[in-house]
Amino acid sequence: MSHLSRRDFFGQSALAVGSLAATASLVRSTTTVTKIKNSTDQVVLGNTGIKTSLIGMGTGSHGVKHSSNQMRLGHDGFTKLVRYAFDQGISYFDTADQYGSHIYLRDALKGLPREKLFIQTKTRATTAEMARADIERFREELSTDYLDTLLMHCMTKRSWPVDFRPVMDVLSDAKSKGRVRAVGVSCHGMDPLQAAVQSDWVEVDLARINPVGGNAGRMDGTPDEVASCLKAMHRQGKGILGMKILAEGTLKTPEQIQKSLQFVLGLGCVNAFVIGFESPQQIDQILRITEGVLKG
Repeated sequence: MSHLSRRDFFGQSALAVGSLAATASLVRSTTTVTKIKNSTDQVVLGNTGIKTSLIGMGTGSHGVKHSSNQMRLGHDGFTKLVRYAFDQGISYFDTADQYGSHIYLRDALKGLPREKLFIQTKTRATTAEMARADIERFREELSTDYLDTLLMHCMTKRSWPVDFRPVMDVLSDAKSKGRVRAVGVSCHGMDPLQAAVQSDWVEVDLARINPVGGNAGRMDGTPDEVASCLKAMHRQGKGILGMKILAEGTLKTPEQIQKSLQFVLGLGCVNAFVIGFESPQQIDQILRITEGVLKG
C-alpha cells in the first residue's frame, strides 16, 4: 500500500461507494453499547470485560510454519513495526504457535506496560497433554504471566466441540487459574463456524470477514452467511474479532479498503479487527481510512 497525504486520502475517499449507517453503535455487547469515535479507541471484547484497541496487528501474514511476512522483516524490522503500531495507539497483537512469532513479539513488546497490551495467541493442540505444555511454553515464550485470549487454531469440522473437548477443558482450567483471560476458537469452514455459534464454551471468536466472501475473500462462506453467524454469537455476548478484512491483501486501493471497513464495522457485531501490517505506511493508511469511516 502506498502512503497517502491527508489531502490525497480525503480526495480519494470521496470516490468510495457507500456510507456507514451504524456509526453510533459499531461495537455492542448484550448489555452495553460502546460508541467508537476514533480509530485508536479502546473497545470491550463482548462480555469478557477485556479491553483492546479497535485495530490490531497480525504477525502471521502469508506465513508458512515459523515464517511470515512480518518475520521476514527481520528481528529489528519487526520490533520497529510493533513499536510504531503501539505508538499510534494499537495495543492488540495477534500471534500463534504456528507462526513462530512468539519470541519476536516478546522482544518487540519488552518494556511496554503489560496492562495496556492485548496479546492473543493460538494453539493447535489435539490432546490435553499438548494443551498444558503449550500454555506454559506460550507464557514463557511471550514472557507474560497470562495470555489475554488463547484460541484453538483453525477448526475445520463441525464436530470440533466434541473432538477437542479435552483441550477445551485444559484451556478452561487455565482460565480459572488466571493464566488465560478468555478462551475461544478460529474456524476454517462454515460447518465449524456454525458449531462455534452453538458452543457455550466459546467466549471469543476470530473470524474471517469482508465483503468479498468465498474463496476470493479467504472466507468460510458468503458475507451474508458469515455475518449471520457472527451476529448470532454477538447476541450471545461472545467477543467477535475480525480477520482477513482486506481479503489477505487483495483489497488494495483506498476505495476497496474503505468499502470493506464500512461493511465490517457496519455489521455492528465485530468488536475489533486485526490486519497483518508490513510497514508504518500501511498502519497510517488504515488508521486514516478507519477514522474516516467512523466519522461517516
